[in-house]
Amino acid sequence: MWKDKVVSPQEVLSKIEPGMTIFLGTGMAEPRTLVKHLMASEENNLRDLELIQLVSLGDTIPIDERYSWKFRLRTFFSGWIASEAISAGRVDLIPSRFSKIPELFKSGAIHIDATFIQISPPDENGYACLLGVDVERQVMETAQLVVGEINEHAPRIMGDTLVHVDEFNYFVESTELPLYIPRWPVADVFLKIAANIAAVVQDGSCISLGIGPLYEALAVQLATKKNLGIHSPFFTDSLMDLVKSGAVTNRYKSVFRGKCSASYLMGTEKLMHWLDRNPLVDFQPEDVITDPKVIGSNDRMMAILPARKIDLTGNVALHTGKGNITAGPGNVQELFMGAALSKKGRTIFGLPSRNIKGMPNIVLSVDNMPFQFTNRESMDLVATEYGVAYLMGKSMRERAQELIDIAHPADREELVRQAKEAKLLYADQIYFPESGHLYPSKVSCSHEFKDGLKVNFRPIKPSDEDKMRDLFYRFSDQAVYSRYFTSIKTMPHKKMQEYVNVNYRWVMSIVGVVEVSAGTEKIIAEARYARMKQDTFADTAFIVDEAYQGKGIASYLFELLIRTAREECIGGFTADVLATNKSMLKVFEKAPFPVQTVLSRGVYELTIPFTPLSELPAKD
Repeated sequence: MWKDKVVSPQEVLSKIEPGMTIFLGTGMAEPRTLVKHLMASEENNLRDLELIQLVSLGDTIPIDERYSWKFRLRTFFSGWIASEAISAGRVDLIPSRFSKIPELFKSGAIHIDATFIQISPPDENGYACLLGVDVERQVMETAQLVVGEINEHAPRIMGDTLVHVDEFNYFVESTELPLYIPRWPVADVFLKIAANIAAVVQDGSCISLGIGPLYEALAVQLATKKNLGIHSPFFTDSLMDLVKSGAVTNRYKSVFRGKCSASYLMGTEKLMHWLDRNPLVDFQPEDVITDPKVIGSNDRMMAILPARKIDLTGNVALHTGKGNITAGPGNVQELFMGAALSKKGRTIFGLPSRNIKGMPNIVLSVDNMPFQFTNRESMDLVATEYGVAYLMGKSMRERAQELIDIAHPADREELVRQAKEAKLLYADQIYFPESGHLYPSKVSCSHEFKDGLKVNFRPIKPSDEDKMRDLFYRFSDQAVYSRYFTSIKTMPHKKMQEYVNVNYRWVMSIVGVVEVSAGTEKIIAEARYARMKQDTFADTAFIVDEAYQGKGIASYLFELLIRTAREECIGGFTADVLATNKSMLKVFEKAPFPVQTVLSRGVYELTIPFTPLSELPAKD
């Protein structure tokens, strides 16, 4: 008999009294028909109202001065369309951690008189589905007037979503389509950022995504992963694509195992059709999904967050305005804490090196910027289109150098100058302006060696100074002598920074890197060549951490170095190898080119001309 409760929007609004507080659903749960009638009505009882909506997403609630006599909006999130109105004093912001919002309503700390939410059509047993499960149950329990707007286009989503018609005072039949959120176009820069982020997301990780171009790009770049899990405040089209790609199984989640878990539904009509009665996605209340303890119960939790600006110390300025919904301080704080509580959890901020106006996004300081998130003691990873900066456990100097290395190449020289003035870098810090533009990122690759050892290879960067210094001090005296042909006991800053700052045209250095505990990098191998401008040949040398020798790393590095040198039109390699260094001689013997050797005073002088492979005789 629920149809007996169906009334017109005007009749519902006649029950409202001046000064009432009305809760409105968010996103798909926004009751657009009721809100439009509320905005259009001139009835005297609809005055001095207080509207509460978690996030103001749609276009049905105007937040300009024209309606100030009728209502004032209160929201928990300053992003999307509300940020300017909040700054102008037309909308009230309630700062809160997302996981604590349900308790504010349940306890009565925030009083609600009426609740308007959109729901799916009831079934034959009188059960409908909530379209937002963030705090709807709490406000339905505390409000005196509960109105459900029934929308025939609404999907029946799974999880803690079932509500019975007896829980409502009235129903209104919707005349509006649900609030659909269009997808973002994805620029190439975001695909590059997402590729760098995907490189540090391991198979079996649990991820949290939001809305925007970064997340659209991540759905593309994560599609080749295996056994990913989803635990995210928002379920969007990009997550739908990721699930459909086969990358998501939720097999290793600790909570809601086997299912994606989310609280908000936001996306296109296509997403709504896909979610209708889909058991793969489980919607749960906000105090469950955003609780850091629940988030952290999933191993390898990856909190991936967009940033507007990041300074050289690791402080972050978050996005504001339309399109921003996942980067509020409260939301970021909980994801940050959840990832920190997770076994092998990680947090990564992604942003382009420059904004759409061509201004730097990596800056000396964000102290004068709004919407800051300052938790640099726990900062982990930052990604731009130029790479990933590892900040965990790094000194302020090391952080500054890491972040400069992923800034836009045209901005790096100025950042180095500013960092020197601010005493963040050494006063004698070297920087070659051309190196940022010449950095050969195409050389970067990964390879799995014996015993499942995965090594990432990439050209050396100025920020590798301390990692290369650590590698030097791990070597035995014999290994140092074999590499440098002299006994070297120390490797001070002056000498090491000259070593790691190369121009990539005349000197090329490729390092082998592994990830160790706490998500930090360790260099375990390095190969380089150097050529004189008047010579077509280049001198080459290798070094591999003694704990990682015998796995084929040197041979792989040699192949990389040859491939890179040939692309730079280098005619061949020369090398000096001690006669006692049998392992290195074997590496050179495996070259796909003839090796000419001359033994002089205990040292083999090697010459390896890069004869065209087609001219080489076939091997037996």
